[in-house]
This record gives sequence, structure tokens and C-alpha cells, in this order.
Amino acid sequence: MTNSQLLTGQWQKFKAFVVALFSVLQPRSNRLDEVSDHQPVKVLHIITRLIIGGAQETAMLIADYIDDKVWAVDVLSGPQTGSEGSLIEEVRRRGVPLIIEPNLVREVHPLKDFIALVRLTQHIRQNHYTIVHTHSSKAGILGRWAAWLAGTPLIVHTVHGWAHHEQQHPLVRGIYILLEKLTLPITSQLIVVSPRNIEKGVKDRIGQPENYVVIRSGIELDRFGRPQVPPTQMRMALSIPIDAPVVGTVTRLSDQKAPLDFVQAAGIIAQEVPEAWFVMVGDGPLRSEVETLVEKLDLADRLILTGLRRDVPELMATFDLFVLSSLWEGLPRVLPQAMATGLPIVATAVDGNAEAVMDGVNGRLVPPGKPQQLAQTIIELLRNPSLMTSMGQAGREMVDEFGAQRMVEQLAELYKQLLHKKVSDKYPHQFSSNG
Repeated sequence: MTNSQLLTGQWQKFKAFVVALFSVLQPRSNRLDEVSDHQPVKVLHIITRLIIGGAQETAMLIADYIDDKVWAVDVLSGPQTGSEGSLIEEVRRRGVPLIIEPNLVREVHPLKDFIALVRLTQHIRQNHYTIVHTHSSKAGILGRWAAWLAGTPLIVHTVHGWAHHEQQHPLVRGIYILLEKLTLPITSQLIVVSPRNIEKGVKDRIGQPENYVVIRSGIELDRFGRPQVPPTQMRMALSIPIDAPVVGTVTRLSDQKAPLDFVQAAGIIAQEVPEAWFVMVGDGPLRSEVETLVEKLDLADRLILTGLRRDVPELMATFDLFVLSSLWEGLPRVLPQAMATGLPIVATAVDGNAEAVMDGVNGRLVPPGKPQQLAQTIIELLRNPSLMTSMGQAGREMVDEFGAQRMVEQLAELYKQLLHKKVSDKYPHQFSSNG
């Protein structure tokens, strides 16, 4: 038996199991006949939690920016936030309809996961969504199966960076890959934020290239590079000397982002460039470990941990150089934010980082998990201000492709293409206006 036949058999068994287990939620036929020429198309975005993060901000901006005369977008999230901070109030402030599902949690919890699947299916069915669009791994699996059980015509998932990576135990990694393989057949379209995510997915046999489309994660470009507080004033507030070179990062203090590598690099840089200062914006589960290492390396008088801040554009404007030390990524939004601010970037050469940073053009790429090499690359740039200036300018010139408006326009066009493909010529005038 070939691998393809084995996977097909696994898929058929899994689908039969789901239908049997949730017979009370027998899938309805696709509801394309419910699409009206005179009403916006109903879309539900599902995400596991609304922490301050790239996937969450993407979902929020889509719901906020997309044309509400064509698309009626709701957002559904689990209730958890955490040390990273919450976007729940920000989503509501923007007027985006938000549903909180208490059983949708990040951790594997069989009972809550079962209840969440049932409740998601009921919610999708009762509200007659034409498109369900999921984000993040947990919501991506539960949300897509709920949409299929509810008979949703179009099911879309955005990969903001695969949940499986080389740092995981092989068994855990294999389970994540298997779940994606089993869920792919009910998925109308996979969106990735970087072509490298396609390469990784295909390498792990999660579909073929035609299953994927690239839509970059967009940011509100006009918020960056135009600080509402002058950089000199912000530096004074942070007690940073006006003329000191500042190496900064905006990151989650978690294993993925490797904040301890940044601190290790800062310790090395401080020996070679004693006038340098360092700023880390963000919070997370490794906060105490970061603080301990800062003390150990005697950096407390020159490395500032700001914690969670919403004035990131103003803080970035105080930096001279932006650093991202991640071990794996999708396409981190902080890189285009740094580009829009006009900062040269030093980032690890992982996944989507290399899509935003062209080595030697708008920054430098270094291997992940190598704080010594990270430090030496930063030192080289700090000693060459003219190169830093030219790299920052190059980043500004490259950043337009990462704008939120462009992201939303591409997504609206994809929705229309998928619907036209689904309904063929049945509703030729349904989506004639721009999304």
C-alpha cells in the first residue's frame, strides 16, 4: 500500500469517525442558495485567543478594514489572554462584532475541545455564514471542522507560521502534521504569509502548491515612522542619553522569540560598544528568566524592559537598530513595522524573516540560536552609521507591500474568486463591486 493510499484510508476513517461521533450535528448541504444579491456576504473569523500578536492583529484589521457593504465580518475568539496583553477591547473599540467562546482554549483539553466544536458548529449554522476563515492552530482545526459540519460553503485557513517545527519532539510534531493533513480536504483555500510557509507545508506533505496562496500580513503603515511623541522626548522618558545608539526589539518573551539570545547578545555588545543601550518591548512567560539574565550580565543600567506598551510606533522611533532573535516565524509584523520606521534590521534567517529582510539591503540575516554571531553582526552595523542609514531607507522603500489595505484588498479578491468558482455563473452580478 502506498503512502497516498494509506493517507486516503486514514482520512476516510477520520471523517467517518467525526460524522458518527457528532451525528447530532450532521453536516448540512452548502448554503450557497442563501447568498443574496442585496446583502453583504457573512464571514466569520475564528482565532484561539486575542492576545497582542501578529495573527490576532491580522484578524482584527481584516474585520475593521474590509468593505462592510460587501462583507459582514464577525470575529470569534476564546477568552484567554495572558502576559502578552489583550486585543479584546481594541477589537470592540473598532466596532468589530466579537463573540467570545469560553470553551475555545489554547491547551489540549478533550472535554472543552469537544464542547467548543459543538458550540462552534451550532453558532456557524445558526448565523448562516457563507465563509469561515480560521487563524492559529487550535482554532484552525476545530473551526474548520465545525464549519464543515455546519455546511459552510467556503472554509479558509491562514497559516501564520506552522505549529510544527524542528524544536518539537518528533511525536508532537508528527501529530500536528497529521492533523493538518486530515483537515486539508475540507479546506477551500490555505493562505500563507510567506512563500517559505508553502515550501515547508509541501515538504511535510500538507497538500500541493496549488492548495496555497500568499497574502502577506499587513500593518497600519501610517502609524509607523510618524511618532506622536518626539524621539528625544521618549528617550528622556526612558532615561536614555539622547546621543546613545539604541538597539531595540518588540517581541513576546517566549521560547519561540528567543529573548534570552537577545540579552546574551546585548551583554557581548556592551563590552565592545559601551555607549550602547538596549530596549525590549513586550512581555511573556520568560519575563523572570530575562530579568535574571539581565542582572547576571550586569545590564540593568542600560537594558530597559518596558513590558506591554501600546505606543510601539513611538518606542520604535527611539531605536537606531531593530533586532529579532526568533527561532521560528511565519512573517512577523514587527519587521515591516521596523521597515516603515526606517530602521535597519538584524534578524534570524528563519521562515518569513527572510521575506522581509534582504540580507545586505535593508538589514542582515544571522543563524538562529547563535547570540555570539547576532552580537557581532550588530556591532558591525553600529560601527557603520552610514550603512545603517542606507539600510533603513531601503526598508522604507520596500514596505508598501506589507500594508493593511493591500492585505484586505487581496483577501477580498480571493473571497470573490472562491465564491465565483463555487457558484459558477449562478450569481453573475453578486460580487461586481470592489471589496
